[in-house]
Amino acid sequence: MAIEYLYPQFEVLRNPDRCIACRVCERQCAEEVHHYDHDLKKMVSDESKCVCCHRCVSLCPTRALKITKTNHQFRENANWTGEVIQEVYRQAESGGTLLSSMGNPKDYPIYWDKILINASQVTNPSIDPLREPMEIRTYLGKKPTAIERDENGKIIPNLSPRLRLDVPIMFSAMSYGSISYNAHESLARASRNMGTFYNTGEGGLHEDFYQYGPNTIVQVASGRFGVEKDYLNAGAAVEIKIGQGAKPGIGGHLPGAKVAADISRTRMIPEGTDAISPAPHHDIYSIEDLRQLVYSLKEATAYKKPIIVKISAVHNVAAIASGIARSGADIIAIDGYRGGTGAAPTRIRDNVGIPIELALASVDQRLRDEGIRDNVSIVVGGSIRNSADIVKAIALGADAVYIATAALLSLGCHLCRTCQKGKCNWGIATQRPELVKRLNPDIGSERLENLLTAWSHEIREMMGGMGINSIEALRGNRLMLRGIGLNEKELEILGIKHAGE
Repeated sequence: MAIEYLYPQFEVLRNPDRCIACRVCERQCAEEVHHYDHDLKKMVSDESKCVCCHRCVSLCPTRALKITKTNHQFRENANWTGEVIQEVYRQAESGGTLLSSMGNPKDYPIYWDKILINASQVTNPSIDPLREPMEIRTYLGKKPTAIERDENGKIIPNLSPRLRLDVPIMFSAMSYGSISYNAHESLARASRNMGTFYNTGEGGLHEDFYQYGPNTIVQVASGRFGVEKDYLNAGAAVEIKIGQGAKPGIGGHLPGAKVAADISRTRMIPEGTDAISPAPHHDIYSIEDLRQLVYSLKEATAYKKPIIVKISAVHNVAAIASGIARSGADIIAIDGYRGGTGAAPTRIRDNVGIPIELALASVDQRLRDEGIRDNVSIVVGGSIRNSADIVKAIALGADAVYIATAALLSLGCHLCRTCQKGKCNWGIATQRPELVKRLNPDIGSERLENLLTAWSHEIREMMGGMGINSIEALRGNRLMLRGIGLNEKELEILGIKHAGE
C-alpha cells in the first residue's frame, strides 16, 4: 500500500557518457542495486537497495558513478524530522525493533575536539623525537607500590602479570562472526608485527588463530560462547565483558544468517541459529560475584595472565570502576557511547551511555582520590579517531586505548552502517565466502600497521612538543591540556583548565 512506500535514502547518479556497461558494479554489489537491462541496453539501478558503501564508485573503471543523498524531503519540522517519520513508518509496518550498526551518529558534543594540547617553549624546552629518546612503550596491569628485596639485597621479582605494548594502542573486541575470518587475520597479524594486542570479542577464537596467542586478548562475555580451558590459556590476557559502549545494559546478538559452519564450531552453537547473549552475567550481581569470576579465571590460567573487566561508560562509572579495582582485576576497559557495534537496537545506541572523555576523567580521579589508581590500568575506547585523541586520552588518565572503527576504516570500511545485514561489500562484516575474499589479509595487516606506525610518529611529535619523553610521564598529566568552549562543570569533571588560564 502507498503508506508503506519510503523514498530511497540515496540516489545513484550514472553518467551515460562514461558508462560502458562493463557490469563491474553489478558483479561487485552484494545489495543487488545494479543490473543490465537488455531491452534498454544500459545499466539501471534499484536505488531502494543502496546503502552507500561506495564499492561500485571505487571500482567503476570509467568513474561513471556517484552516490548522493536524496534531496527528497518531508515538510520541514525541527521536531518531526524526516528520519523520525520514516522510523515510525517502519515500526508501524513491522512491529519490530530498529537495528543499527557502527557508532552513535548523533550530533552530540565531541569533547576531544574541545580539548587542546599545551606545548613547551623556553623554560621547559620541547624535545626533538627524531634525535632524542622517546618512549611510547607501556605496560598494562598492577603497578608495584614498593620494591621488595631478599636477605642479600637483591630485588624480588614479584610483578603481577602484565601486557607489554610497544605502542599504546590495541584493537578492540570484534567477534569472529560479526567480522570475517580475513578481518580477524588482518588484526592478528598487525598486532603481532606491531607488538600490541587484538581482542577476540565474545565469539571465541578460531583454531587457526591460536598461533597469535601471545598477541591475543580472549573475551568472556555473558553468553560464554567458545569459552573453555584451552581458549582461556590461548591468549595473553582474559577480558570479562560486562558492557559495551554502543549498547550499555543489554546483551549481544549475532543473526543466525552469519553463523556459518566455522562460526558454529568456534562459538560452540548450532549452525544457522541466532547467538544471543544475555544482558547480565547470570553469575554476577555484585562486586563480590565479579571478584569470584576474576579469581576463577586467574585460577584457570595459573595466575599467569592479567584479567581485564570491560564496562560501558555510564553515569556511575567511577563508582563501578572503584569496585572493579578492588575485585582483583588488573585492567579496567571503558567503552564510550560512540563505540561501534555489529548490531544494536537503534534507540539504545543513540540514547544510552555517556562520552568516554568524561567517564575516563571521572574514573581516573576517583581511583586517585581513593589511593588505588596503581591497582589497575585503564584502557579506553569509543571513537578514538586519531593520534591526538590518544594523547588527550592518556593525559586524562588512560594507560592505553582501544580502537575498532578506525581499524575497520583502515581495512576499507566506508561506514555505510549496515553491518547487521551481513552483506559487507568490503569483505569485513560478512561471512559470505565470495565477499570475504575481497579483503586480502596481507594488504589488510599492512594497512593496519601503517596506521599504527603513522600514529606512533605523531604521538612522539606531540609528546616532544610538550617536553615529555615517555608515556608514563604523560599519563594523567592534565596540566598539558586546556579546554575551549566548555562550561565550568565540564572543565571540573575533566579536571583541566580553560584555554588562556
